[in-house]
Amino acid sequence: MTNIRVILADDHPFVLLGVRAALEMHAGVDVVGEATTPTSLIILLESTPCDVLVTDLTMPEASGMVEEGLDLVRRIRSTWPLLRIVVMTALTNTAILRAIVSDGVVSVLSKMEALDELWQAIEVSRKGEVYVGRSVSEALALPRDDTSEMSPAPRLSSRQVEVLKMLIRGQSISEIAAALGCHRRTISRQKREAMAKLGVTNYPGLFAYIRAHGICEI
Repeated sequence: MTNIRVILADDHPFVLLGVRAALEMHAGVDVVGEATTPTSLIILLESTPCDVLVTDLTMPEASGMVEEGLDLVRRIRSTWPLLRIVVMTALTNTAILRAIVSDGVVSVLSKMEALDELWQAIEVSRKGEVYVGRSVSEALALPRDDTSEMSPAPRLSSRQVEVLKMLIRGQSISEIAAALGCHRRTISRQKREAMAKLGVTNYPGLFAYIRAHGICEI
């Protein structure tokens, strides 16, 4: 059997380094390319044949804007229908995880999993099957709170929603503070509290959550 050709995509270089090092310990795999933005990933896919794509769900462009991860995955699937995709994500929101799993053809696992599990996901995906990581399976098995998942916006104050709207337009903390007449520490606190309420810890997670739920529409 020929080696599995794998492309890695993540906006954190140290993640790429660690994943590449772990995969290269396995016989039968060739890491044929790496990408750190959606644009560079599409360019790489156009020029480099591969069997399995291992990608983060959300990656910022060079401009700092973040493409909605599910849209990116669906665009790749539409253009390269034979390509197998393994999503590695730090997101813990069950609504987003369900959206990935419900696709039925994309494997998904948490970045907190041991890298040996990634190898299992790659092998399973190459066979045309779907792999769901242990942590993701456990999260999806928890009782579903439809009210909190489908209607998260009321949990945010009007100022927190306003701050998030400005963030997803690409404005910086300093620009938001100037526009709202607040100290930048106040805006940072409101952003931090809003993210805590939504259960996300970074900008990619925030953008993915907002787009998944349709809140803070511009």
